[in-house]
Amino acid sequence: MSGITIHSSFLPHDDPEASLSFYRDILGFEVRGDVGHGTMRWITVGPVDQPGTSIVLAPPAVDPGVTDDERRTITEMMAKGTYAMILLATADLDGAFDRLQASETEIVQEPTEQPYGVRDCAVRDPAGNLVRLQQIR
Repeated sequence: MSGITIHSSFLPHDDPEASLSFYRDILGFEVRGDVGHGTMRWITVGPVDQPGTSIVLAPPAVDPGVTDDERRTITEMMAKGTYAMILLATADLDGAFDRLQASETEIVQEPTEQPYGVRDCAVRDPAGNLVRLQQIR
């Protein structure tokens, strides 16, 4: 098949305002949608120059097929930062890292030249999701 693109990816949030602030104010993404209320909000964000690619920040485990045990596991994994991750890219890794560090975002790894050929850093968003940011070469 050809012509398939990535339209949206989902990341969980447990505090929609904190997640909105991180993705909009710190990373600079535009808000494309915000539906629901309270903690039951689905917020769609994305890079200004890539209108066809979005991240949907969503409440975790709201699917009626998710059991209470699964909800507890998801909550525990989010608290540990092991539930979800995303890889982003930028032409200015050092500048982006400086903004992240100045915002008091949780730093997991400072910019590093990886043995597999990329330079990247890692942080956690307010929900604990791992966000790796890679230098575009």
